[in-house]
Amino acid sequence: MTVSKEALVQAIRQAKEQSKPRNFEQSMELLIALEGLDPKKPESRITLDVVLPHGLGKPNRVFVFADGELARLAREGGADRVMGKGEIQRLQGQRKEIKKIAEQFDMCLAQADLMVLIGKVFGPVLGPRGKMPRPIPATANPIPIIERLRRTVRLMNKGQLCLNTKIGSEKMDEGQLAENALAVLEEVDRKLSDLGGRIKTVYVKTTMGKPVKIGMVEG
Repeated sequence: MTVSKEALVQAIRQAKEQSKPRNFEQSMELLIALEGLDPKKPESRITLDVVLPHGLGKPNRVFVFADGELARLAREGGADRVMGKGEIQRLQGQRKEIKKIAEQFDMCLAQADLMVLIGKVFGPVLGPRGKMPRPIPATANPIPIIERLRRTVRLMNKGQLCLNTKIGSEKMDEGQLAENALAVLEEVDRKLSDLGGRIKTVYVKTTMGKPVKIGMVEG
């Protein structure tokens, strides 16, 4: 089953039109129902990162765990916060403070040799939120990675037959939102092909609005 850009544009426009005005800028969301998978099996669990071609309207906040040169470059690259080994160690056992930190960012990077420590200190909070960092070598240039993460969404089915994600904000152009949605659907379809699953139905909605079903065709 495939979805056309035209069908997406039409559904996104309808979702915007039927959404009541709010005192905040709503996100546009994509909801994908799956079939052909057994959600109880570990191999049917999906975690997928997709870089949106037109971004999210409001860039993701990026957090970096690093020391030395990698930390310096991360700051130069505009990381929203950089934390080194000493501060990570200080936070051990401070679950309340770690939870506050976890709410301050959307995407996360970490110097590879800090991952074991981060897993021990931050893992119990970041893991369930789908915010565990992506490891990079201490010699890597984090700047282009940070730029990609500002436009990246993470999809997780968490043992269920559905995926959902933001594809931008309600103020973005319908065509751009549709292209973002297509980028997500292409990656999901590719992943499902490897697992023997399929996309069943697709919906779009604003944060507080009702879902609008998107017409799909065989293909």
